[in-house]
Amino acid sequence: MIEYRPLRIALLGAGSVGAQVARLLTENKAELAARVGAELELVGILVRDTAAARPAGFPSELITTDADALILGADIVIEVMGGIEPARTYILQALNSGSDVITANKALLATHGTELFDTAEQVGAQLYFEAAVAAAIPIIRPLRESLAGDKVTRVMGIVNGSTNYILDRMDTDGISLDAAMVEATNLGYLEADPTLDVEGYDAAQKAAILAYLAFHTEVPIEKVHREGITQITPELMAAAKRDGNVIKLLAIAERIDADKYGEEGVSVRVYPTLIPRTHPLGSVRGAFNAVFVEAESAGQLMFYGAGAGGTQTASAILGDLVSAAKRHVAGGPGLADSVHANLPVLPIDRIYTRYQITLEANDQPGVLATIANIFAANEVSIEFVEQYPSPGRNTANLEVGTHEATEAALSAVVRALEASSAVDTITSVIRLEGI
Repeated sequence: MIEYRPLRIALLGAGSVGAQVARLLTENKAELAARVGAELELVGILVRDTAAARPAGFPSELITTDADALILGADIVIEVMGGIEPARTYILQALNSGSDVITANKALLATHGTELFDTAEQVGAQLYFEAAVAAAIPIIRPLRESLAGDKVTRVMGIVNGSTNYILDRMDTDGISLDAAMVEATNLGYLEADPTLDVEGYDAAQKAAILAYLAFHTEVPIEKVHREGITQITPELMAAAKRDGNVIKLLAIAERIDADKYGEEGVSVRVYPTLIPRTHPLGSVRGAFNAVFVEAESAGQLMFYGAGAGGTQTASAILGDLVSAAKRHVAGGPGLADSVHANLPVLPIDRIYTRYQITLEANDQPGVLATIANIFAANEVSIEFVEQYPSPGRNTANLEVGTHEATEAALSAVVRALEASSAVDTITSVIRLEGI
């Protein structure tokens, strides 16, 4: 029997995600009440435009433009408006009034997360954000709670479904980037501004959040190294397939140990990379997401599922809502996220990685020796060299793979190759991960 008073739920935003949240709250009201031990009463939905068209079944009688009254009258506030303002102001208002807050706003968390978490801690409220990274995939709670007693060493993931769809189409059918982007747009995968996806901004925001949780360290978004996929060509895709690899846009957050690198810290970066098809991330197809976690005691863990979509994101939000509601029923203050480690965020040139460099070398005696000397002079070891025909040209098409070396050393190799008379053209430079 439910004895606790009804919990008042305010919903900020009525877009595709907000509409799904409202639907699920209405359709599953009895079941949610049984799980929580209290009725969850949706008391209002904040919108910008009351005249906008709404889907069938939407509870239009709950629409309001009075943010203050809605927020101050709620026990739990769900924010799905997106953007920085007024979402930041509304969330701070809700937290300061003692309400728990659930948000899917990755951009806001990546830029103002510390402010929001500090406010929640000061007032004893809780900020939930499972839906902010990888939609329905439960990755925030495992990092925040399940692995809290372990030492996470690396988080590597495909966290943008749009770019994974584009790269998968290029890999599967050999189509161009532009053609794949048109398909992704028609399917509703790409943001209204596609550069947020294809230039890696969306993935970088999610990488900052994952690093914050994994390493208990604040990661300013401007310290996340970011590269997009706009330079990926069908030729690069074909070469990757020939070598048993696939190209994915990866978000990587890694703990850098002092005994190996000289300074302890974290590296957070987003870039397209070659990864073996046999790696768990190499088999992630379409618009799906996956996050690969490495921890000292737990070992390797893989989280996989739909990374986008109104229903999927709403599922994660409802999971957070159940947790928040149970906390209200049980009583007690919210639990603060720890940033006690406060490790420095290291620049990209400090990481260790591998490169695969494809170049056109002048076809003459001594060229291979010259190229090998450039690698050796920068303390980069060559793992393999493959030569492919260059029909109709007086050049040799070389593919050079390296052993692990610092990003700084590998970048120096590329600059030296570009300046060498032995090299006609550098066709591509791409990193290798997961080897």
